[in-house]
Order: sequence, then C-alpha cells, then structure tokens
Amino acid sequence: MTKTASSTGAPTDRPDATAQPWPRRLRRFGYTARPRQGVRERLVPPYNEPDPRLWKGLGIGDATARRLVALSAWGGPLLVALFAGVLRFWNLGSPKAVIFDETYYAKDAWALIHRGYEVSWPKNADASILADPSSVQIPTDASYVVHPPVGKYVIGIGEWLFGLEPFGWRFMTALLGTVSVLMLCRIGRRLFRSTFLGCLAGLLLAVDGLHFVMSRTALLDLVLMFFVLAAFGCLLIDRDKARARLAAALPVGTDGITRPDSGVAGTLRLGRRPWRLAAGLCLGLAFATKWNGLYILAAFGLLTVAWDVGARRVAGARRPYKAVLRRDTLPAFVSTVPVALATYVASWAAWIASPSDGTGGYYRDWAVNAGQGGSFTWLPDWLRSFWHYENKVYDFHVGLNSGHTYESNPWSWLVAGRPVSYFYESPAPGKDGCPADTVDKCAREVLALGTPALWWAACFALAYCLWRWGLRRDWRAGALLCGVAAGYLPWFAYQERTIFVFYAVVFVPFLCLALAMLLGAVIGPPGSSERRRMAGAATAGVIVLLILWNFIYFWPLYTGEPIPVDQWQRRMWLDTWV
Repeated sequence: MTKTASSTGAPTDRPDATAQPWPRRLRRFGYTARPRQGVRERLVPPYNEPDPRLWKGLGIGDATARRLVALSAWGGPLLVALFAGVLRFWNLGSPKAVIFDETYYAKDAWALIHRGYEVSWPKNADASILADPSSVQIPTDASYVVHPPVGKYVIGIGEWLFGLEPFGWRFMTALLGTVSVLMLCRIGRRLFRSTFLGCLAGLLLAVDGLHFVMSRTALLDLVLMFFVLAAFGCLLIDRDKARARLAAALPVGTDGITRPDSGVAGTLRLGRRPWRLAAGLCLGLAFATKWNGLYILAAFGLLTVAWDVGARRVAGARRPYKAVLRRDTLPAFVSTVPVALATYVASWAAWIASPSDGTGGYYRDWAVNAGQGGSFTWLPDWLRSFWHYENKVYDFHVGLNSGHTYESNPWSWLVAGRPVSYFYESPAPGKDGCPADTVDKCAREVLALGTPALWWAACFALAYCLWRWGLRRDWRAGALLCGVAAGYLPWFAYQERTIFVFYAVVFVPFLCLALAMLLGAVIGPPGSSERRRMAGAATAGVIVLLILWNFIYFWPLYTGEPIPVDQWQRRMWLDTWV
C-alpha cells in the first residue's frame, strides 16, 4: 500500500536522483566545466596569460615569466608597430611622382597651410612641383573642393616639415598607418583579453596590401581610417571603465563573489566618461576628413549605448533598456554627436575667417552676394555661406556617376575583385631600375590591392563572427561586425555612384580583428589539451605564414618596384586586376 501510494504520488518524468548531471557525464569526452564566475569577472574579465606549459618548456621561472608578461603588454605592440613602420617608411619618396589623387590632396594641403583655403592650380603644376618645388608660387583664386579640410591639414603637416615633395606629402599617412598598427595591437589586446591575439591582429594589418599602399599615398581615406580606429579604441576603454565602476558598486557575498543587484544596476549613475568625449572628438575629425565618417558616428553611438545595456543587464537590472534610457542615453548623445558636429565646424575655421569680399575661400562671399534675401538673413553670413557650400557638396556626391577605369561595385570588395592602379610605367631594360638583361620591357606599378590571402580568409572570419554574435551573443563579434558594417554597407546605397575599393581601408582593421578572433578559436581556448592547442597553433601558423608570403609576393606591386613584365603578368591572378 505504501509502495503503491509512493509510486503514484511522484511525477513519472522525474530523473533518477542518483543520476549524474550532464556536465559530469561529459567529462569522459574531455569536457571541463567553466569555473564559477562572479558578476565582476563578467563585467571586467581578467586578461589571459600564456599557458604555464609554455614557460616550463622554455625553462623560464615564474618570476621571469611574470616580468615578461608585464613587458609584453606594450613591448609586443611596439615591436609589431616598429616592423610596420620600417615597411611603410622604406623608400617612401618612391615613386617620385604625383600618383592618382595625390594630384588633388598634396596641392590642396599645401594651399591650406599657407592660404587657409584650397586654390586653383595651373594644369602644369605637378610637373613644376616635381622639378623644383621652391619655384612654385601658390595661386590666390579659391577652388571648389568636395571634401572637408582635416585630412588635407594632416597631409600638410608633413609638407610643412619636409617640403612639397613626395616624401613630404606621404609622411603623415605613413606615420598614421604605423600608429594605427600600434593602436590595433592594443585594441585587440583589450578586446580579446589577450596580448598574443592583439599583436596578431596588428601584424595582419601591418602586412595588408591595401593598408600598406594607402599608408604610402597622400589620400584622405587612411586618415579617415585612423580617426575611426581611434574612436573605437576610446569607446572600448570607456566600456571597461564604466563596467568597472558598476562592478565596484555591487555587493560582495560572504564567499567573496560579487553579486548582481537590481537596485544598483538600475539606478547607478556612471559619472564622467572622458573617453567617450574623446571618441566624439575622433569621430568629428573622421567626419571632417570625409563625409562617410557620419555613418560611423551613428553606428558607434548606437554601439556604446548597446554596451551600456549589456552592462546593466549583467549587473542585475530588471529593465536594462529603461535604465539606460533614463541614465545613459542622453550623456552618450551629448558626448558624441554635439562634440563631433562642433569639431566638424571648427575644422573650417580658416575658411570661416577668410574674407567675404571675393578674395577668401570658395563660396565664402555667397551670403553677401548671391545669397542676399530670404528667411535666414538673421543668421551670420559665414553660416549661410557655409550651409550653401555644404549643400552644393552634397549634390556633387550624390550625383557623381561619371565612369572610371578602376571603379568597382562594393559587392566585389571583400574578394578583391577590382583593385585600383595608382601608378604604372613600362621602363625599358637598363632604365629606371629595370634590369638590363630583361628580355622584354618591365612593369612598374603601385596597385591598391588588399593582400588576397588575408581578405579571402577574412570572409570566413566574418561568417564566424556572424555565428558568434547571432547564436552565442558574443559582444566582441558584434562590435567587429558593427565596425565593418558602418564602413561598408552604406556604399551599397550608391550603386550608380563612382566608387573605389580603396574606400574599404576604413574597415580593414576590423577585418584583421575578426581574422585574429577566428585564429584564436582555431588555436583553442585556454585550458585545452596540449594536443588540441598544438594542432590549432600549427593550423593558425600555416594561415599566417601564407598571408606573409602573399604580402611578400605582391611587394613589387605595392611599392612600384620595376619587374619584368612576365612576372607582373603572373601576379595578375584575376582578369579584373588588369
């Protein structure tokens, strides 16, 4: 009777109390449960350290290992940046020519630092500058330009230091390209909590052909990329500091583990956030270099708010979106959008200060001449003239559809479908560096082509990030996808516009971070078996070596070194590269 009552009163689907939990069952297959983490560790994860087996295998003691780990935080990134700098500054003045759009930006930069506005140059100005820059007089007539001035001011700094010559106008882009490698190492370290993966991302950027060529050419897009990457780094630091402040306010249990608290998480004010202000400044400088920086401003603004939502959710907020709306959204907006817009307007200060009598910047006199009358005469003349100028620039950009030999559709960018030739010559044997024993003529080209092996591998890395973000809710993958999307997707809205693949340099750092993340997964997480880690490291090493070889193989096309034309033809892997 008792047995019957007992059997009928208990649920029939209740598991056997003696059965082992599923994590314990999986141990036989090599599964190891993660150690229990408090909220603090989830909000601000600690940095990973090299596997102790590494130091043991190298015969290095614990004290020395700790010093090496501490030094590597900056030592590793600096070494990678040094490597990148040597590559970028080597023979920087070659080719001694005005290549591709340097014909606009090198002269505009020179005019800006001397006149305060761009001027109209004579048609033979390039030849005169290359022959004897000291004899070139700066014109006085203003010129109509379609890009803001910050990128040209940056180029002009190099010209001010070294003169109006190829090395001078390429100096600052080479410097920013080198510093961007250093920044990416540090950003990757903070993002992945791994010095190794951060340095790997920086190394990949150092040997990307598109980033390399853009670092050695006086164009605006590398400057734009630098400020975008700097803004992302500032937001990443702000994220860590805000989450650390939130973690410090949460209660700690008797076992020493930080506990979530809905009251603290929902009401705590995170205080001053100077790194977000710095991000707003950098985004304003990006916008003041090229207008597509505005898309990145919008994307990063949403990203930093999403990070705040995640932080408050982890800390225990019952309604994290409401908490962020009340506590964080307005400060985030004020720290980025107004700061960026003020920076943009301030970048035009020299144009604004120029005379409005027809001797100043282009359209500076519009309000006092053609723009008289109307409903906005109460506004300052400079502001109305400025608005008119910006409106005309917008009309130009949306209406630009003239054909170009090297234009490309953004669908082809990730697979390197149509690179841009910045410079091409066919020197005869024995001339201009062409070997005298060459049977045929030589080819000398500067080709804006991303390292193919890197870009093709990055396509798989983006797919991996989509999986990590979509199915595993990995915020790191989401951040990288945001960076790529902000620099890439807007161009699909301009299918009829004349656009080029080198615009993609703005999101190359995020491709390198994505590939580093994928290679980290290939190597395996900390705590994996030695066999698993060795197999993963060997696979990742082969991929990295293949990318390095690919960069070396295309080196002559990146630097303009003359090579026999048959060797040049072998490097034209796709018909669309010619």
